[in-house]
Amino acid sequence: MSAKKQQVNKPAAPIINRRARFDYELGDEIVAGLVLTGPETRAARDGHIQLKGSFVTVRNHELWLNNASFSLKLNERGKPGARAIDTEPRKLLASRKQIDTFMVRKKEGMTIVPTKLLNKGKYIKIVIALGKGKKNYDKRQTIKKRDQDREHKAMMGNHR
Repeated sequence: MSAKKQQVNKPAAPIINRRARFDYELGDEIVAGLVLTGPETRAARDGHIQLKGSFVTVRNHELWLNNASFSLKLNERGKPGARAIDTEPRKLLASRKQIDTFMVRKKEGMTIVPTKLLNKGKYIKIVIALGKGKKNYDKRQTIKKRDQDREHKAMMGNHR
């Protein structure tokens, strides 16, 4: 008799929105919960979420995550591994005080950007941050500094 192998669900690495750090100067961060359905939760646990290009809006004193791509598994017969992309808005769960401070900062011209999706443990949480958009010359400066750091590190590694 053959023994069945049990799958062990390891907590996946957090999904990081690297583009947010490049496009915005990030400030205050909060960790908020997400209101998800079953297939959306499965997509989050499997790491099938794209945060690139997503943003957070405030409607009726509530935070909403817009434009985040969830790759949902379809359970259709005869189509193994079929997936559908879903980008509809999802409600975020945060305290009233946190929402009010983010509303005030948003009115001042800041943008609310998701930076990470955490799926450790029982709940799926998202880290959102206030960001001020960078200009093109700021982005070029970031690229230049990154290249200089990489060259410096390579030079230090060769001299050992």
